[in-house]
Amino acid sequence: MNTLLRFAPSPTGPLHLGGLRTALFNKLFAQSHGGKWILRIEDTDASRCTPGSVDDIRRGLDWAGLAYDFGPGADNSRGPYFQSERLDLYHTYAHRLLETGDAYRCFCSADELQIKREHLKAAGSTSTYDRSCRKLTEEEVTRRVKSRQPFVIRLDDTVAPALSPFSDMLFGDVRDAQGSLPTDPILVKRDLFPTYHLASVVDDHEMGVSHVLRGEEWLPSLPLHRSLYARLKLTAPIFGHLPLLLNPDGSKMSKRHGDVRVSDFIRKGWEPDAVLNWLAFAGRNLNNPELSTRPASVNELISSFSLDHYTNRRTVLDPVLLSQLNKRHIERQLHDESSRNSLLAKALVQLRAVYPDSTILSQDYVLKVIETLKDRLERIGELPETGRIFFDGSLATSLPPPADIELYRSVVRGFRSWVAETTDPSDVETSRKYLSQEIHCSKKDYMAILRHALGGSKHGPPMKEILSLLGPEEILRRLDNQLPSQ
Repeated sequence: MNTLLRFAPSPTGPLHLGGLRTALFNKLFAQSHGGKWILRIEDTDASRCTPGSVDDIRRGLDWAGLAYDFGPGADNSRGPYFQSERLDLYHTYAHRLLETGDAYRCFCSADELQIKREHLKAAGSTSTYDRSCRKLTEEEVTRRVKSRQPFVIRLDDTVAPALSPFSDMLFGDVRDAQGSLPTDPILVKRDLFPTYHLASVVDDHEMGVSHVLRGEEWLPSLPLHRSLYARLKLTAPIFGHLPLLLNPDGSKMSKRHGDVRVSDFIRKGWEPDAVLNWLAFAGRNLNNPELSTRPASVNELISSFSLDHYTNRRTVLDPVLLSQLNKRHIERQLHDESSRNSLLAKALVQLRAVYPDSTILSQDYVLKVIETLKDRLERIGELPETGRIFFDGSLATSLPPPADIELYRSVVRGFRSWVAETTDPSDVETSRKYLSQEIHCSKKDYMAILRHALGGSKHGPPMKEILSLLGPEEILRRLDNQLPSQ
């Protein structure tokens, strides 16, 4: 059997971390078994679909380097990949269930269903529907269909087939009970669109999916899906359900709370491999001595991937680990020429957007700044602010000087003269001793004045590193800006 998996998001909003992890695990599992994977868009609920969601999903996967084998913009041999373009296929399977008596048409209106639910609840029943339409005669159903009375198609759970024992790839033995699902679940809605239950079963079969890796939230629906495979006499794929991701406070991660959108991580300059590592390491068995949290490329993750390394416990995503991983990935890229060039290109885009008038944004210079700041730099997105003193000195003109104005100007003039004459302007301690013969200034005030004059920042790297990188020409230009014109 060829290994084929699918990532099947609904376009109801931006791609979030949970979706990215599901896509990652589908790729890792598929390629570690010599297989392939599909991107399929489950857009059967038009009321919840939002404009731009599909583009955001594809953009997020592209940023992460998760190239799918089949899907929109890729190999079309297993398409269409939008469920809204596959309606005839779902209707064919739904009619097959009607013909075998495994499903029936329900003509009850929304108001009628509400009344029935209230009566059942008052009677102490856990059912959500009284199955009244199941009792309609064939002649009555035909009459209502011919009169174009709206209907849904429901699965008849009173004739559920016997199912063989089942073991989930992560959760192990799963009990076949549909108690958490509505009575006789709807398969086709009034708008003739299928529900997820029917569409996913049909598509996974028609596309030849061998394994389904999806979120834990679909585990309660698994008995229904297995029942559909049995009723339709189809071979079910092997299932695995990924435990939910949790916020640091233990709450369920949601699209609507905090930075969980992949676009947020792109905008803030996180390294895609660091985010993928973060997601791949979450939930692994910490008692396994063979597993580590060292930085790894996607190919390295594939070569070591196994679901046996993971538990079925829900997992908290630790932001501290992401920060550590991101720093390691930046350092790793600095030691690889192709990765280094990509990192620099990304940094230059951000720096030029913030400092469009800067004249010192060469690749070599930016590389030296990154290497100087690598222990302080959590992500490249912080470079314009964390490294501001290296790229822009204008902040000094808007901040009050840290000392008496006469002392300030004396230090700036004296240091300027020293820089113009010396061969090593970074030797700031020698400069202070040299000028102390004429200017009485404490070391603390001296350093504060120079920091202010060169960029306005109170904190940052050691002055020696700043001066060494800026170089004599830029140092003199900035000092001149702080002195009154003669």
